[in-house]
Amino acid sequence: MRGAPVVLGIESSCDETGAGVVWNGRLLGHAVASSMEEHARFGGVVPEIAARAHVHSFNPVVRRALDEAGLGMSDIGAVAVTTGPGLSGALQVGLAGAKSLAYALDVPLYGVHHLAGHVAADALAHGPLPDPCVVLIVSGGHTSLLLVRDLARDPIVHLGDTLDDAAGECFDKVARIFGLPYPGGPAIDRAAREGDARAVSFPRPLTGPRDDPYDFSFSGLKTAAARWAERHRGQGLPVADGAASLQEAVADVLTRKAVAACTANGVGTLVVVGGVAANSRVRSLAEERCAAAGITLRVPPLRLCTDNGAMIAAIGDLLVRAGAEPAPLDVSIDPSAPLEYAALHPVARVAAMVS
Repeated sequence: MRGAPVVLGIESSCDETGAGVVWNGRLLGHAVASSMEEHARFGGVVPEIAARAHVHSFNPVVRRALDEAGLGMSDIGAVAVTTGPGLSGALQVGLAGAKSLAYALDVPLYGVHHLAGHVAADALAHGPLPDPCVVLIVSGGHTSLLLVRDLARDPIVHLGDTLDDAAGECFDKVARIFGLPYPGGPAIDRAAREGDARAVSFPRPLTGPRDDPYDFSFSGLKTAAARWAERHRGQGLPVADGAASLQEAVADVLTRKAVAACTANGVGTLVVVGGVAANSRVRSLAEERCAAAGITLRVPPLRLCTDNGAMIAAIGDLLVRAGAEPAPLDVSIDPSAPLEYAALHPVARVAAMVS
């Protein structure tokens, strides 16, 4: 292939091992292996199990992504890898594998921020991101409203973030209270189809006139759902109604604040990304409110909403084409890295002290 190099992306921040192949903004192939079934009996992700699963899945996933793209290792011109945030052991496995590939192929390596990857996932489906756009990231561990310009070059501006539980975390914890399986988000979505979203008046946190217009808080909503479930103990819990009402409350808060951020900042495009962007009510309510406000809504297809290597390759592709500097040889991980730029090239503290 001529022009920009083919980029291989590696994602291993949590319980999915992902590899993706992107060239010049086009997704050529990707593959994902999930260890979710191994975590389900514990009701959440077990870091050690996740790390071991990444070790076993790394090579097969890379091979499957290349096979889907119709390419071989020799066609790879750059490697991008998630260096944070995420589970420490899981990140280390992905970085070690990516470093090995980059070294063996003699190609540059780029460290990538996981959340910036979610943003870039939409570009694979709908083309370059508008400059500017408002991005709502909603996942198991993160809920943020961002103002994004040039994703590869410019700093990412935080309009608001979650102050406690993220939306996906709220779904997971309430699902367990309701007796639904892990992961909680899809389980809540399925149960809600048979329920009445008006059955329970759950609170809409931080939506009062004196509250920050763009910050989020879902801890109180989680507690309200737990108290509601306690009141029905021994009487038969109406799970479908509870799930539908909870989902409506989360979708209401997310979309209300996101549309308000677009309007206040004079931005005509809202991009909703992350695992919770797969939620049916979040998607439908975002469509309704964006249409009413004259805002263009962009949401990646379901397969690109959850963690995957394609989104990491997409960021790597943007960084390569923007002329960004590759990661240093001693690039490390940052499990709690704040989202400031798409590139993330932390250096291990021990290495920094030695130098």
